[in-house]
Amino acid sequence: MADYDVFNGDADGICSLVQLRNHEPGKSKLVTGVKRDIALLEKVALNEGDRLTVLDVSMDKNRAGLEKALHSGADVFYVDHHFPGDIPDHKNLTAIINEAPDTCTSILVNTHLKGTYCAWAVVGAFGDNLKKSAQALAKQLDVSSGQLNQLENLGIYINYNGYGSNLEDLHFRPDELYQKVVPFSNPLDFIQSGSEDFEKLEAGYRNDMGSAQQTQPEVATSNSAVYILPDQSWARRVSGVFSNDLANQHPDRAHAVLTEKENGNYLVSVRAPLNNKTGAVDLCRQFPTGGGRAAAAGINDLPAQRMDEFIEKLEANYQ
Repeated sequence: MADYDVFNGDADGICSLVQLRNHEPGKSKLVTGVKRDIALLEKVALNEGDRLTVLDVSMDKNRAGLEKALHSGADVFYVDHHFPGDIPDHKNLTAIINEAPDTCTSILVNTHLKGTYCAWAVVGAFGDNLKKSAQALAKQLDVSSGQLNQLENLGIYINYNGYGSNLEDLHFRPDELYQKVVPFSNPLDFIQSGSEDFEKLEAGYRNDMGSAQQTQPEVATSNSAVYILPDQSWARRVSGVFSNDLANQHPDRAHAVLTEKENGNYLVSVRAPLNNKTGAVDLCRQFPTGGGRAAAAGINDLPAQRMDEFIEKLEANYQ
């Protein structure tokens, strides 16, 4: 019998697993990747009696892998907040799925664990740019405004680390970063431990965001704005958190950050307006390799010849 933990390489995936493994420690095989690497279940070969935990990856995008896991006789615990498609009715599957735009996997795990590691759920929610949800959850904690700001920054930095076209783009492999933070049941202890790892994340984030903030929009209206970043490692790392930053600055406007790819196409991050968290996934799913959720979605490989069509649909979607 073997245990497998499959999780998204962003803040929400990592913080979800940190909560679970502080609650139930144990050795497991870690399966993860860059944030956009979500077809993770196909990387796992399971046998009867194995235990599989899946966190913050789309059930819809992993349908074949999930069905294969259940057919093998493995027990599956699945927690996610993305569009799931039809959820299998199987005795070996325990699924906690909630697509509400104000929740994330970290919050769902926190509820499952009755708030035992709430501070990590706050970090995960901040990382997913759910500031109001994170702040509401943090009311259960005895933290100062300064400490709350530290939790927010940690969430942003962990989330930032997950973006890139491959693992070489990242400061830390997601499984490596998870292993660095999981010994700390309280994220403030990790921050205050004097770790060079936290400093490396913070410095990388600030440098890359400084470059991104010099970028002018390709198109901007009162309804939407589109930014294009170059085919460089810093741009791939910062695309998601830059999208979140733009959404926070202009809460009534939708945003898309397009990052040039080596093949001439674009990696796309879309954020619905914070004051209207709808439509992002519906827009992105009109294009091949598109997916996500209502408030935040993306396209892994937008054909260059369809960029103008995408920009037009983004604007029309939020008029």
